Amino acid sequence: MEYFGKRWHDMGGDPAGDINPDQHDFALWEKRVDALMVLSSAKGLMNTDSLRRVLEDMGPDAYETMSYYERWIASVTQNMVEAGAFSPEELAAKMEAVKQRGGTYGAAT
Repeated sequence: MEYFGKRWHDMGGDPAGDINPDQHDFALWEKRVDALMVLSSAKGLMNTDSLRRVLEDMGPDAYETMSYYERWIASVTQNMVEAGAFSPEELAAKMEAVKQRGGTYGAAT
């Protein structure tokens, strides 16, 4: 088997610097992304391999500028579109409807 070297996202073996072992408090949207991934996997819309495929196919700029859960939601979204759960047009319409609710939607009252 021919070896082509590491891809830009493969950080295994690279120096990581200091690691903070303390858990951070996950934002509500991050918890929702995680839940969406679990639910869509349970429904057969995606699996670990398909999640990883999209993550690994992201270009270096996207991979380096997006947070962990931003990359996850991009992958979940792509997988759900590919599975036919919704179309890009349906997603855009729903995102616009949510945007119209305003910045305080979901805030504690």
